[in-house]
Amino acid sequence: MIRAFRGEFLSVSRDPRSDPQAVRHEADGLLVVEDGVVAARGPHAELAERYAGVPVEALPGLVVPGFVDSHVHYPQTDRIASHGEQLLDWLERHIFPAEKAFADKAHADAVAAFFLGELLRNGTTSALVFPTVHEQSVDALFEAALDRDMRLISGKVLMDLGPDGLNDTVASGRAGSEALIRRWRGRRRLGYAVTPRFALASSDAQLADAGALLAEHPDVLMHTHLAENRRECAEVAARFSAAADYLDAYDRFGLVTGRSVFAHGIHLPDRACRRLHESGAGIAVCPSSNLFLGSGFFDFAQADRHGIRLGLGSDVGAGTTFSLLHTQGIAYQAALMKGTALDPFRALWLATAGSAALLHIADRVGSLEVGQEADFVVLDTQATPLLARRTRHADLAERLFALQVLGDDRAVARTYLLGRCAWDRDTE
Repeated sequence: MIRAFRGEFLSVSRDPRSDPQAVRHEADGLLVVEDGVVAARGPHAELAERYAGVPVEALPGLVVPGFVDSHVHYPQTDRIASHGEQLLDWLERHIFPAEKAFADKAHADAVAAFFLGELLRNGTTSALVFPTVHEQSVDALFEAALDRDMRLISGKVLMDLGPDGLNDTVASGRAGSEALIRRWRGRRRLGYAVTPRFALASSDAQLADAGALLAEHPDVLMHTHLAENRRECAEVAARFSAAADYLDAYDRFGLVTGRSVFAHGIHLPDRACRRLHESGAGIAVCPSSNLFLGSGFFDFAQADRHGIRLGLGSDVGAGTTFSLLHTQGIAYQAALMKGTALDPFRALWLATAGSAALLHIADRVGSLEVGQEADFVVLDTQATPLLARRTRHADLAERLFALQVLGDDRAVARTYLLGRCAWDRDTE
């Protein structure tokens, strides 16, 4: 099936600091989609005659690639906006009790359905997702993603040092992970990630086994947390006293590779940054979460000096919004605290093609180029009176920045998956 979409299109396929040509904009463009894949894209005036017989849908707004969330916890949905603690105490007080409920498949199904609905409402079409230690939490998420044709990556959490009711063993962690890989790998738009929660939640034996599992399955990712909170870093240093730093604690178990995605990374020495670059591993930057938990601010300048691969994550539920659009605005503020003024086009890249590259799916999503899957979002600069007023005489960069700072789910008019409307603000 072939169909076309006419509107204003914007994408950023590479980091615009190093390649200004990566910003692609058609003020009056045509996007042609065949069987869910982009077949052509360009100015309407150049493509209209060639596709004269194809049905055309008008898209009223600024159309950007679907957002790619490189780190988010779906079981924490019901604990978003939980008051009063920094990371480790917050986990004990709010998060671990909530995650124990995912032993019940019906509960996991209900939360997964709501979670994916919120992603689509906010324009997120692909994500790397933390579930819980329970196999059924992964099944529930993947089943819901299949129903919606979303591109998701996830994997059973490994934590044999977790609290009662939220732990596994080396053997059961391995068996559950292998069973899930067999069950879900390669099914439509789904991918798998070996997922140790963080260094303190697993024994050395389990971390070593996670590294072995990663090596045995070259098509899976590794997803965990790194250097998020100063107390956490101190406890990791105490436990792994022979390690050079937090990253080295993972590296000793084979967990630092080009397929490794580390969330946060806001307290890293230069040695760890050099190793991240050398290995090809990358960081999911989570500014909303870092601010909410009082963890600190990501140092973009340090990451850029070392050439570290980056993406953007909402990190719900420490993160306070599902909106990667608004998270781009928070990233601007967080970067400024460290002396970097984040360009709005680079912020968009981080939330789309940058995150896609970090998750090894940039050949499929992230920039709306020919051959990619047609996942995209229609953004409405008239969504609120303030946004409309701020953008009425604005150029493209100003409109984009205003959307990032002032926008949220209200600015998402429609979300499309594979060229089909999956969420429409006017009909929901």
